[in-house]
Amino acid sequence: MEHPLEKRYPVSAQDYKLYEEVGDGVSATVFRALCIPLNEIVAIKVLDLEKCNNDLDGICREVQTMSLIDHPNLLSAHCSFTAGHCLWVVMPYMAGGSCLHIMKSAYPEGFEEPVIATLLREVLKALVYLHAHGHIHRDVKAGNILIDSNGAVKLADFGVSACMFDSGDRQRSRNTFVGTPCWMAPEVMQQLHGYDFKADIWSLGITALELAHGHAPFSKYPPMKVLLMTLQNAPPGLDYERDKRFSKSFKEMVATCLVKDPKKRPASEKLLKHHFFKHARSYDYLVHTILDGLAPLGERLLKTKEADLLVQNKALYEDKEQLSQQEYIKGISAWNFT
Repeated sequence: MEHPLEKRYPVSAQDYKLYEEVGDGVSATVFRALCIPLNEIVAIKVLDLEKCNNDLDGICREVQTMSLIDHPNLLSAHCSFTAGHCLWVVMPYMAGGSCLHIMKSAYPEGFEEPVIATLLREVLKALVYLHAHGHIHRDVKAGNILIDSNGAVKLADFGVSACMFDSGDRQRSRNTFVGTPCWMAPEVMQQLHGYDFKADIWSLGITALELAHGHAPFSKYPPMKVLLMTLQNAPPGLDYERDKRFSKSFKEMVATCLVKDPKKRPASEKLLKHHFFKHARSYDYLVHTILDGLAPLGERLLKTKEADLLVQNKALYEDKEQLSQQEYIKGISAWNFT
């Protein structure tokens, strides 16, 4: 039964006014919007159902999970409804954006250690809740860690999350291949014996490195190369020489997460007690340290998109130059001097 004081968000597109774009994906765009009857700024994720007709189950699962979860460190859905061939999911507006966007805008070399400790502590609290309720997130990364204007941290994007208690029976392990290659645990890639909650712990370790360096390990390589390197190489970590600015406890915490054998990784609840998290600070600290002075989210997204486009165009130009050079050499070698 609904609490009498609980806000009721309208389920009609005409009750919302869409402003600028603040996020996008393959088949979804996120807008800052005004909920007119409540006079409240919200975020609306608009999913084009025609573009993702192969993954309707995944979309339904994401919306269902977002509607059912109740934890301060997890992004919930206020409501959802269809408008034309699109699904609208109404969510709290996270004005700081994702940690990935913040790094791209202002911290390309990564964050300082107390910031990382604070962010990861909040993400771990979310994982403790999810794991206790039988969910594996399966896509923990900086792009899915959102911050609001008060510095509150929420883990988002349940598009690939899975429930371990499906059909009323606890499934011991999953066998589906999902997630993003750079953050993916070896056992998820191998598809041999399935995987469980410990896959999120590996992803958390990779996210720690991403927050420390501004990018995930192997991020410059194509997906297949990332898979091979993750399976064949020793686990990535913080280098004792190169990463002198980071403490011993941070290096140990990362090494604890990035163990290839999932049985040897700690559970989320145990990891939260690691002494590294004693360095974590308050939400106010995040506001003063990484949010103050940042441009509004829409502006930052636009600048990031423009920068990405320049990089893509440069790469395309270099590829064409290389191709014409190859054609030229091929042409020379084909000349007939007889």
